[in-house]
Amino acid sequence: MRNVPIDAVDAIARPVLAIGTDYPPGQLLPTHSHRRAQFLYGATGVMEVGTDDGAWVVPPQRGVWIPAGQPHRVRMLGVSTRSLYIEPREAPRPGRQCEVLEVSPLLRQLLMAAVEVPAEYERQGRDALLMRLALHELARAEALPLHLPLPREPALAALCLDFLRAPDIHATPAQWAARLHVSERTFSRRFGRETGMAFGQWRQRACVLLALSRLASGEAVTTVALDLGYDSPAAFSTMFRRTLGRPPSHFAEAGAQSSMR
Repeated sequence: MRNVPIDAVDAIARPVLAIGTDYPPGQLLPTHSHRRAQFLYGATGVMEVGTDDGAWVVPPQRGVWIPAGQPHRVRMLGVSTRSLYIEPREAPRPGRQCEVLEVSPLLRQLLMAAVEVPAEYERQGRDALLMRLALHELARAEALPLHLPLPREPALAALCLDFLRAPDIHATPAQWAARLHVSERTFSRRFGRETGMAFGQWRQRACVLLALSRLASGEAVTTVALDLGYDSPAAFSTMFRRTLGRPPSHFAEAGAQSSMR
């Protein structure tokens, strides 16, 4: 199925439904939720997913797992998606939080084939086996460290959102503590309690996630590195590889390839 709203087929009694959808660049899907769990795969472009608990950036040819009933919003940056909508009792992944997942070559091919399957496919035929195999691949998919938790405390959340609008790798806990009129020790304790991360770890991951969107959109590594406050592209690349296990060029190349599809 292609470009069909899930609400139009949700009631069909099948454990998995697959839908392919094309979005114009920059389209924002406001906060919504689905009765079924969703695996949202970006065949092209970059997706930015947000919930009340945090933000995720999904590079080209990766996907995001969204649990059933989880309110979320998505900004599409030139994205063509392939989604699996899964009955909650069939969900192959535990937990109540979104995850960005690596997509294996087999899972990628299954997703491409699944959107050609009719909604009311034979329960015991080839199409049902295809959907079942996709669930097995989802269960074993590797989660990527592309989640940025956001505090619920309003004052801390405001500082985090300000940082996301103007990131700077040299921002310090002392600067943020001064803006909150608390000691650095108090700030660090509150920040860790709210996010589950040390400030420096959060700041670094935020820079990585913001860089991912820009790299996949075609911006040069040097430009992104300097804008984030790194002293050199080499320092940025070292941090990036340490965080994601791959250099920035890997994601820039993936974005360039997806734009040509």
